[in-house]
Amino acid sequence: MMDPTLVATFSIFVMLGLMALGIPVAVAMLLVSGTGMMLAVGPNYTLTTFQTLPYNTAANYTFAAIPMFVMMGLIAGSTGIVKDIYQAANMWLAKVRGGLYMATVIAAAGFGAVNGSTIVGAALFTRIALPEMIALGYNKGAGIGCIIGAGTFAAMIPPSITIVLYGVLTSESIGQLLMAGIVPGILTGVVYLLGIAVLARAKPSWTPPPVKKYPLRERLRSLKGVWPIGFVSFLVIGGIYSGLVSPSAAGAIGAFGVLLVGLVLRRLSKSELVSNVADAALITAALFFIVMGGTAFSRLLLVTGFIDVLLEFVNNHGFEPWMVILSLVGIYIVLGMLMDPISMMVMTVPIVHPLVEGLGYDPIWFAIVMVKLIELSCMTPPVGINLFAAISAANGQVATKEVYFGVLPFVVLELIVLALLLSLPEITLLLPKIMMG
Repeated sequence: MMDPTLVATFSIFVMLGLMALGIPVAVAMLLVSGTGMMLAVGPNYTLTTFQTLPYNTAANYTFAAIPMFVMMGLIAGSTGIVKDIYQAANMWLAKVRGGLYMATVIAAAGFGAVNGSTIVGAALFTRIALPEMIALGYNKGAGIGCIIGAGTFAAMIPPSITIVLYGVLTSESIGQLLMAGIVPGILTGVVYLLGIAVLARAKPSWTPPPVKKYPLRERLRSLKGVWPIGFVSFLVIGGIYSGLVSPSAAGAIGAFGVLLVGLVLRRLSKSELVSNVADAALITAALFFIVMGGTAFSRLLLVTGFIDVLLEFVNNHGFEPWMVILSLVGIYIVLGMLMDPISMMVMTVPIVHPLVEGLGYDPIWFAIVMVKLIELSCMTPPVGINLFAAISAANGQVATKEVYFGVLPFVVLELIVLALLLSLPEITLLLPKIMMG
């Protein structure tokens, strides 16, 4: 048998190498984990692990929330409620300079309450908001940058697939994690609105003066399109916060609520529903496969004692806990420029979560900090996944260079929110503490 710590360290570098070669993250993690266990603890433990792990992962009841939240977002996109809330926000902010940017932020926050995918949000709002921004003379780069940034709200605002995955990987309470994301999600939206107001003054050429004013009657009428978002949010968030339903059950209730909205509004055809269900199944299967790889990698780190060695190293060399946190933040910002968010999270959480918990930090707080870092990774060049989703949905209306420069002001806003979350943990822990009584 080889030295277990050496095996774990070598496995991490091999896994990074396989990913760099284009091997899918789930395949890379499973191959490395299986080989590492064989070298560290022998074939018996390895075979037993790989016989039981796939079933135990797929049979985990907590996972039921993922396909339901995925399907909820897909059906919501098909019903057109995104366009309704965007039009309502646009009418009420038409008199404000930079109103289209602000309307996108508000609508994205609302849509985030029924959609757990950042990619879906970025692609949808690019199709809905970007043409109108261009037609009214808004800066194209800043416009799509705003859309990309606002699309990341879905990673923080419940129901968030990212938060659910984090809970599954770490066995933290998914209910508490989802509640912990609400205040930071709202804070992010507020910071964006304030930032846009500053941007409108600093760069007046990016935000043309308002030219259209809607009468009060039209603005009030537009609010009728907002009720579906409020209805579904009440079912999901209200159910979890009250303790009446579990996160898994809330996902099912939310999916049923969105389906009911689509049927009431008569905007959901049978073919669209079948397509949404099929897409939800494919996305869920891919996520399950990735989590199996992450779980196997966690087992490898556990049996080799890698985390204990890492904690001992940190403590023996006099590193302050806050120095470790800031180092992790820097590492994640760099990784976010090079990797997709799911791969980054699944690969690093088995190492980082027990390390942070061992340093005495609240795991719920750090989970939300990590989600904020994942939001950043979705929008930072050159590999931010929302960048590519928006560029693809724009159909050549905006050059890639314009997108990269346009998103930078919103990256700065995200960094401001990150700094607030790091310095004031109470922002994150307020609702979970109330929820726990």
